[in-house]
Formats: sequence, C-alpha cells, structure tokens
Amino acid sequence: MPRAKPEGDRVAPGPITVRVPTAVAMLGLSRAKFYLLLADGEFEIVKVGRCTLVVVASLHRFVERQLLNQRLQS
Repeated sequence: MPRAKPEGDRVAPGPITVRVPTAVAMLGLSRAKFYLLLADGEFEIVKVGRCTLVVVASLHRFVERQLLNQRLQS
C-alpha cells in the first residue's frame, strides 16, 4: 500500500537533474563556458558512476543571480 505524502512534501514538475548537454542547451551557453562556470562552483552536480548530472535547481539559481546582478548594475 502506498504511503501518503505529507502535505508540505510536494514534488516539483520536471526532472531534478539533467545531463550536461541538456543543461548547456537549457542555458544557451557553450559547453566550454558551462565547464568554466562549473569549475567556479556556479552549478551543483551529482556523479553517478561516470555520469555527471547537473541539479536543475542550481541552473535556476544561476539565472536568478545573473538577473539580480543585471538589475543591481542598471
């Protein structure tokens, strides 16, 4: 019998991680720029064997930081 989820425990629609090529496409960056930003700690990753998964929430936070920086500079 399935357990009922607590009311505050909602699952976000969509994947929680994506592979690097998908993350690059989502951001519209070059692969090289993505890896530079990754080396700077801009994104969270999870390694599963040889597979590198990028946490989608970290992509959203990156874009939000970029928007905030742009707003503060203008």
